Amino acid sequence: MTFERAMTIVAVDPGRAKCGIAALSGDGEVLARSIVVADQVGLAAAALAQVHGAAVIVLGGRTGSSRAWELIHAAAPEMAIAQIEEHMSTLEARQRYWRENPPGCLMRLLPEGLRTPPVPIDDWAAVVLAERYLAAQSGSPETTRRPNTDDQGRV
Repeated sequence: MTFERAMTIVAVDPGRAKCGIAALSGDGEVLARSIVVADQVGLAAAALAQVHGAAVIVLGGRTGSSRAWELIHAAAPEMAIAQIEEHMSTLEARQRYWRENPPGCLMRLLPEGLRTPPVPIDDWAAVVLAERYLAAQSGSPETTRRPNTDDQGRV
């Protein structure tokens, strides 16, 4: 499968209790973002992929990724799933949140590292993962391989 810049992608920042989900255009425009209960991530990602005509679902490869992969694959078995490293994505998501939602007067006085967003930022972490995927994209993604397994699906 070749990736076309005009197509969208759905990214999932997996977690144990909740997951961030985002849809981005091939040019990086954020089309949608939300936070869902972890048990609903498969259905939510599949629905978002269908609504936006996504070419691939990008999945962060750390906490909760194996369970998220199973749920997404069960809800959308025909969909390509690409795993991406999510190291430091929460920190990048926090920075992205403040860039998109500038702090008020008093909060602005605090150094950025000491500011805590007033809302969960799992959806922004999914945006960061999607942007990383788009930046690294150079051909066909590695697809439908369960996270943390070899080529034969062994753990």
